[in-house]
Parts: sequence; structure tokens; C-alpha cells
Amino acid sequence: METKIVVPALGESVVEATVARWLKNQGDPVAVGETLVELETDKVNLEVGAEKAGVLAKIERQSGEDVKVGEVLGLISEAPSQESAPAEEKSVAAAPAPEAPRSGSKATPSARRLAQENQVDLEQIEGTGSGNQITRQDIETYLQTKKAAAKPKPAPSPLQSAPPVAAAAPVIASGERREERMRMSRRRRTIAARLLEAQHNAAMLTTYNEADMSPVMEIRKRQKDIFKQRHGVGLGIVSFFTKAVLGALREFPALNAEIQGEEIVFKHYYDIGIAIGAEEGLVVPVLRDADRMSFAQIEKGIRDYVEKSQSGTLSLEDLRGGTFTITNGGVFGSLLSTPILNPPQVAILGLHKIEERPVVVDGQIVVRSMMYMALSYDHRIVDGRESVQFLARVKQLIEDPSALLLEG
Repeated sequence: METKIVVPALGESVVEATVARWLKNQGDPVAVGETLVELETDKVNLEVGAEKAGVLAKIERQSGEDVKVGEVLGLISEAPSQESAPAEEKSVAAAPAPEAPRSGSKATPSARRLAQENQVDLEQIEGTGSGNQITRQDIETYLQTKKAAAKPKPAPSPLQSAPPVAAAAPVIASGERREERMRMSRRRRTIAARLLEAQHNAAMLTTYNEADMSPVMEIRKRQKDIFKQRHGVGLGIVSFFTKAVLGALREFPALNAEIQGEEIVFKHYYDIGIAIGAEEGLVVPVLRDADRMSFAQIEKGIRDYVEKSQSGTLSLEDLRGGTFTITNGGVFGSLLSTPILNPPQVAILGLHKIEERPVVVDGQIVVRSMMYMALSYDHRIVDGRESVQFLARVKQLIEDPSALLLEG
């Protein structure tokens, strides 16, 4: 009797996936619940497990193939009993299989895939990710170190003492013009398509302002230790901006809306997306009902999403929906940039690097911690006046953090 391995339901609006890799080979025994194959969707990687024990009898869809929900990936057959198996099959089964690289229990999917491709034993790698998890960068660093160690030592200099043996002429490598082709992952293809869609299907404009971050930085300096001790998480700047955005959205509801056909849908709830630079591409997990969250709950939510993105355990539910997005390019050193809309949302706030700059305050030149802010918006629904006033309100709330308490 054979059991089909099918593509499971992938979540809201996700109907297709790509076979990332098989963790079992055809003919391998499998146990109930054991992961057989990884699927890559537009948003997250999913693991498909065995519903019954037996033998992986057939692999129907290979790595790199696109598959739809309900399609058959492979077949599991009942394992033959040892008593009824022919003698020659028993002898083959008894033969030891070549040892495969150990998978490593704490490695991201892309790290495990790269390790398998290069026959790297993950037990020899020290992870630098969250919770000592092994990342793709760890594997790449290991491979580079191994490659460098394998290079032949340079020939001794003519000035060094050496036996009078005719030395071979040194081989001087000509400048290499290497090219490498790599198939885009499903996630990268989706990111590319959505960014292009955002620019083609929206009248996107961007307005800029700057905020004096000195009051926020002073609060963080005074309260960071107490906050960390009380809540077990650091006090970052994104929680301040989340609160400021919530206050501004209440005053300018068009920035929390979306266009559906010929209608504008105004949303009276606030699901704030927080852009995170994950290993395999940008992801935007959502803080649901962010207006009901405290500073500590916002910071814990962001921390949990960062850890999930590093470990490859973000779920489709984590990424679903969102009414407004905040992206912080400042963590990568960006001084100023133009964020692209996250459809179907109509606005996104871009944060940037905080730098000390001379500014004029009350007629005096002083040094303050300044940040450029960028608000991209869909001009079909948001007017220029609204966008400028929205960003000015965010600036006002950030520069007077005590006002954030009045915003809940």
C-alpha cells in the first residue's frame, strides 16, 4: 500500500511553492512525522513530514520544480518485513550506506542546503546566529577558510638559501573574468515581482523630513537598564516610531487604508509591519493590533520576529496582512533612501542612521542627534498635504516623547 506525499495548504493567498530540497533519498526508510522535503514559498520555508512510516518509494517532483497545493511530491510504501524479503535484498539492506554529512539540529534551511551541496559536516561549524544557530554566512566563511588553507605555499624567495636545483618558472594567473549563474529563489523572485508591481501599479511619491532624536536617545540612556531588567528586552527606537506612527495614523486615516477596485477601504485597526532583513531576503512580519501594545510588548514582538527570521521559522500567519510598514535602513548605515510601498498598503515609513549634526536651536548652533525620515505613499489615495502633515506629526511626537503617552 502506498501513501501520497502532497503539497499541504500553504496559507492565505499562497497557492504555489518550489521544492527546495529532499532530506531523504528514494529508498530510504522514514518514520512518522520525519521531515522529508523542504518547500520554499513566497514568504517562508515549509517542511513536509511523513504521515506514515515506511520507505520513500518514489520522488515525483525534484528540487527546483514549482508545485501547487495538493500536487503529489512523492510516495511512501510500507516497509517490507525482513522475513519475507529475498536474501539478496537483505544483503543489500545490510550493507552500510556511505555516511552523509550530519544535518545539524540548529541551522537555517539555506545553511543546511549549502552544507549538503559542499559536503560540510555541520557538527564542525560554530554558529554565530541567534542561540548559536548556524547561518549561511557561517558556512561560507568555513568554505573560504578551507579554500585558503588548501592553497599551495609560495615558492621560496631567490634570496633564501636553497639547493641549486633549477626552479620551475612561476605561473602567473591572468586576470579571471568569472561569471556564476544562480537560480533565483522563489522568495527573491516574489520580492522582485512585488517591488516592480508597487512601482507600476501605484502613483508612488516620497516626502522627507528630519527628526531630532536627542530626547529619545536621552530616555533610552536613562531607562535602558531598568527596562531591560523589568521586561527582559532592550529598548530600541522602532517602538518609539511605532507609537508615533499610530498617533499620526489616527489623525490621517487615509494612510492606513487601501484601494480595492474603485473603493477605498479605511481600516480601523492597526497592524504594523516591521521590515526585517532576513538571510534570504526582506520579510515584513506584522505586529497585530499594535495600538493595544505597550513599549515592552512591541520590543518583544520585534525581537521574536528577528529570532524567527534568523532561524527560518517565520510562519505565514506572522507575515499575513499589515496596514502600514516601518523599515529601518539605519541599522545597515543608510543615511537616506526611498522606501518602496508594500502592496496593498499605501504608505511606508523609512528610518535612517542617527548622526550627530550641528543644527540651530533657539538661534544657537548646537550638536544634536538627527535622523532623516522618508515617507513613501500612493498619491492615488494620499494627497501631498496629508503626507507632509503625517510626517510632520511623526516628527513632533518623536521630538516630544512625553506626548506618546497621550497616544496610548
